[in-house]
Amino acid sequence: MIARSFTIAGVKTWDVIIVGGGIIGLSLSIALRKRGATVLVVERGEPGREASHAAGGMLVDCPLETPVALQALATASARMYPEFAHELEVESGMKVDLRDQGTILFPDPQHAADCERIGLGPAKPRELEPELAETQAAAFYLHERSVDPRALTAAALKTAKHRGVDFSSGDPVTAVNLSDSQVTGVSTTKTRFAASKVVNCAGAWAGQIGPQRFPTRPVKGQMLCLVMPTRTLVQHVIRCLKAYLIPRSDGRLLVGASVEEAGFDKRTEPATIQDFHRAAIELVPKLRDAKILEDWAGLRPGTRDALPVLGATATPGYYVATGHFRDGILLAPITAEVMTAVIEGRTPEHDLTAFSPERFR
Repeated sequence: MIARSFTIAGVKTWDVIIVGGGIIGLSLSIALRKRGATVLVVERGEPGREASHAAGGMLVDCPLETPVALQALATASARMYPEFAHELEVESGMKVDLRDQGTILFPDPQHAADCERIGLGPAKPRELEPELAETQAAAFYLHERSVDPRALTAAALKTAKHRGVDFSSGDPVTAVNLSDSQVTGVSTTKTRFAASKVVNCAGAWAGQIGPQRFPTRPVKGQMLCLVMPTRTLVQHVIRCLKAYLIPRSDGRLLVGASVEEAGFDKRTEPATIQDFHRAAIELVPKLRDAKILEDWAGLRPGTRDALPVLGATATPGYYVATGHFRDGILLAPITAEVMTAVIEGRTPEHDLTAFSPERFR
């Protein structure tokens, strides 16, 4: 159990400050509150409005698409999702649209044999999705779930507030403060906050915060959202080389997503969005009657080795949980679990050696 926070000379002190209010930071704040810690989340903008807001929400748990070192965490987190989502729905009173219809995968032809080798079941696409275009391409079925990241993040935010997590929004953290090499809190552009433990969950911006900087970078992803002509036109997630389609229960359909090294540029490009629109219609011809609702771009937090950064740093009291790249939504529940253990000085159930912040030193 982490000691409770207190106020000295009018200055409030928290047990833990979390830098970043995306789904990773929010999930961790809830997990820490369950253990009795007082928590402050400091978000540079509005909680849940960066990578979490832009994500597709596929809970991908496939050895062909997940780095080997990450597979155990990905599988564990995927298994946690029904309980994780249910808890957020109950506490917040909001739906997160967790769907389990599964995924139809059209792999690169040269990887079809690999799909068979790892035991993926062959699929008859038009039996699963009657409106799919005729194709001779090999298809496989994956029992994967998907979730609406915007609804999930909104539910996590409401749950965190309900549990007593404090928030500071619209004021970026500029530094982690130290005294005798021990964390004492954070400085923002306007003020300071005090805590003996700080967790950097700042996503694509995590590498900009001292005292220890990490080689995280923004990886841009553009996406298109359509309103299907009928709410059930597409039921399964569909993934192919040109695009993936992610249906929502309310009749929306997400089409994406690009992977671009474009710095902190979040502008969409008409040519890319048009390519996604054409790809969607090629897959499901009736989508030519779909309305375009919106398009957007988000910034995923990437690392040099495509693995997240999880654990304690060399600075006492300073921790990191970032770099989840395309798997931030999927890995939220397991990240909250393992990082809570690390922060409390317990040994997590999963080996985090491959994700250590010290691997970049």
